[in-house]
Amino acid sequence: MTYQKLSRDQIAERVAQDIPDGSYVNLGIGVPTRIAKYLPKDKEIFLHSENGLLAFGPPPQQGEEDSDLINAGKEFVTMLTGGSYFHHGDSFAMMRGGHLDICVLGAFQIAANRDLANWHTGAADAIPAVGGAMDLAVGAKKVFVTTEHTTKHGEAKIVKQLSYPLTGKQCVDRIYTDLCVIDVDAEGLKVIEMVEGLDFEELQKLTDAPLKNHLGKQVPKQNR
Repeated sequence: MTYQKLSRDQIAERVAQDIPDGSYVNLGIGVPTRIAKYLPKDKEIFLHSENGLLAFGPPPQQGEEDSDLINAGKEFVTMLTGGSYFHHGDSFAMMRGGHLDICVLGAFQIAANRDLANWHTGAADAIPAVGGAMDLAVGAKKVFVTTEHTTKHGEAKIVKQLSYPLTGKQCVDRIYTDLCVIDVDAEGLKVIEMVEGLDFEELQKLTDAPLKNHLGKQVPKQNR
């Protein structure tokens, strides 16, 4: 039986389902910023950006962009009623002070012990740009990670031990890949969902670290 990987938008949509009503959430650059498009209308979720925004909304319609309304990834956003602007120093104080319920970050690697590497590959020609990732990784109450399960060369991103520079120690709570959802805790990597058609043994082959089978359901089919 064959399986189909989730698209980046499908990963974002899947994460959006798990964000509780009333949460204060920071969405990192890349796939995480797409989550804003899929947050349920019946939930009040306060999005935070480290450049100094709180309670912003999804991207504007084409032609309605405001150059003063951008997130940390320099993407256009909208502001919701009651939204606010503030100095980035105040924004980092929110991040470091434990005031965010969830942050969603991308990743180059995630280790079995919950360590995260997401800001630098260690390559000589890479441009170091950690931004607020370290502050978010240690300051948010929960850290969700979105990533493709393997690199474009087929190398595992979920590994026994990081080989890339560290972002945060033992900080990752849940991983959303294009193949599965994994809860991460002191007991290890617990696979709780997989795309339809993928079996656990195949998933393990694509993962450098040992996985535990905690499957109770599969990712819902998405017509996209």
